[in-house]
Amino acid sequence: MKRQVLVTGVAGVLQKKGVKWEPAKRKAAGGPALEEGEEGPGPALAGKARAALRLVGPGDGAGGPPAKRARLAAGADKGKKAKANPFLASKPRPVRYADLGGLEGAVKSVRELVERPLRHPEVYSWLGVTAPRGVLLHGPPGCGKTMLGHAIANETGVPFFYVAAPEIVSGMSGESETKIRQLFAAAQQVAPAIVFIDEIDSIAPKRESAQKEMEKRIVAQLLTSIDGVGGREEGRGGATGDRGLPTAEEAVASSSKHIIVLGATTRPEVIDPALRTAGRFDREIALTVPGEEARAAILRILTRNLRLKDEIHVEALAKRTPGYVGADLQALIKEAAAEAVARAFLDLEASAAPPPDAPAANGGADGASEASEASDEGRGKPRALPPEVLETIRIVQSDFDAALGRVQPSMKREGFATVPDVTWDDVGALDAVREELRFAITEPIKDPERFKALGINTGSGVLLHGPPGCGKTLVAKAIANESRANFISIKGPELLNKYVGESERAVRQLFARARQAAPCVLFFDELDALAPKRGGEGGNQSTERVVNQMLTEMDGVEGRDGVYLIAATNRPDILDPALLRPGRLDKMLFVPLPSPGGRGAIVRALMRRTKVAAGADPPAVVATDACTGYSGADCAAFMREAAVCALKNGRAAIAQEDLLAAREKVRPSVSRADEETYNALGHNLRQSRGVGKGRKPKLERKKSAG
Repeated sequence: MKRQVLVTGVAGVLQKKGVKWEPAKRKAAGGPALEEGEEGPGPALAGKARAALRLVGPGDGAGGPPAKRARLAAGADKGKKAKANPFLASKPRPVRYADLGGLEGAVKSVRELVERPLRHPEVYSWLGVTAPRGVLLHGPPGCGKTMLGHAIANETGVPFFYVAAPEIVSGMSGESETKIRQLFAAAQQVAPAIVFIDEIDSIAPKRESAQKEMEKRIVAQLLTSIDGVGGREEGRGGATGDRGLPTAEEAVASSSKHIIVLGATTRPEVIDPALRTAGRFDREIALTVPGEEARAAILRILTRNLRLKDEIHVEALAKRTPGYVGADLQALIKEAAAEAVARAFLDLEASAAPPPDAPAANGGADGASEASEASDEGRGKPRALPPEVLETIRIVQSDFDAALGRVQPSMKREGFATVPDVTWDDVGALDAVREELRFAITEPIKDPERFKALGINTGSGVLLHGPPGCGKTLVAKAIANESRANFISIKGPELLNKYVGESERAVRQLFARARQAAPCVLFFDELDALAPKRGGEGGNQSTERVVNQMLTEMDGVEGRDGVYLIAATNRPDILDPALLRPGRLDKMLFVPLPSPGGRGAIVRALMRRTKVAAGADPPAVVATDACTGYSGADCAAFMREAAVCALKNGRAAIAQEDLLAAREKVRPSVSRADEETYNALGHNLRQSRGVGKGRKPKLERKKSAG
């Protein structure tokens, strides 16, 4: 058996090479394997035959695995077709640069980094430099990263390979790396081409934090594949041997072999640093949350093909949509169209409905027969609306107003509390604080040109301090509403994490989000819990690192243009003094307990949402000496208790008796001694930026004396 398999293998080798040698047939006929004068296989063929023979072991049949290896070595499988490459160029979406609003800066960078290398790579080859290989697009979801990639493909007209990164990942070992090689091989065959990898962070995480070896191999293969495209051949000299540079003819001849790799991600910080180096992703383009002008440009593009009844006030609509990205504005357009459709069908139903007392059209059986036919027709294919009815359906401004309340911005889904619904009408008193905040926050946001003309570019920082319940948080919300800026509220302790470095990372991400959503108001409630003094006897190193990170973010190298800080605390004496210097929280506003007139103003603001009977006078009740020491929160508790008393007495509105009963139950939350203490803290803080070693505030002197 072994001899038979060996002879068959040798015959296979010689037959593939065109040599007719049939020892098996000659042996079977009783003749010699080689006739006299007939030349045997040459040395090269004999070597291949011997290699095929060595693969065959004792007891192996012609169909066993060793025999299959022998046939592979003999070239028996050369006739089989290779496996088809699964990656093919796809047709990009029908979008152009003109369809992208608010991305003028990104488009300018793309023309420089993508279009020119693809259309004229010979220029880079002639100069002796490598053309840009890759561009990384990053930004919040919905800002147009994928749409920009499709627009690039349409503008350049080259083959476009779009791949969602999770499609590359496979459960079989080595399959993911094979897919990456096949992707770049397919692009190389039709070069020049664009390879667009969406959500690239899912296949290229940092290797030091990778959980599996497969993730590291995928990153390594991606790095190798990107390094292998778009480069010039090293060591190739021109016709004159000019320092190894190609000639002009060679540079033009190589102009069709360039590939650009585009990556899109919402989390650039988790991508492996080796991928973000020069020569791979040469440039990173950040697509931020669009500002007011960019939103207006997007809305003009989205509304140019709509059927509108009247002209839409795009600028006013852009001002009312802070925090909206391009996808949110597109959803707003669809919601407005749905509102117009609903309104049109309501009008049609109202105009087509017969009066309740109208007689049947033909009366009796005929009317019943027609109704039955109409019912049968209604159960079939619906009839299209006539053209004259379609002509009356248009989108109006009120449809956009109704849609605004239904569309939730992406920023709000990611933890942003967008523009609050608190206005200054909900805030009683505090007129002096309002005036200071207007020039610190509102005016720089509404009219930044006036401040830039005077050299004021950086957002201001304001510290609100005073007794608890005096409206510090309410004031911050009202100022954000008045300025129509994005609003992020942070409770001090919620940024702290027990793991080393996580708290600092949370602070960095917070300021990064605020920069992307500029103009944005960052409100730190209970700042003393997040940024206490450093270097104390019982100091915590993790807390000190958080303070250092906050100081760096407030006025570090990156700056915080468009980010406005508001902090609130009732213990300014334990804050780190470095936070209170100019450039950080440079404006300190003391929010005192309201005066008798202020308490009346607060109650009048609360009365807008409460039913009060005729003859009841809540402002007069809280203005009496019995309510001295009431804070804004105490006034709200007073009105709530009065409403509960009215319900207990079976009344539908608050009466004077309910107000007097509520005054007896609600006591001031801030005593006179506490009020004096807070006043002393405010005075000391205004005198100096923090408390020095040689000076103690009145609060500490009282404690040491006691």
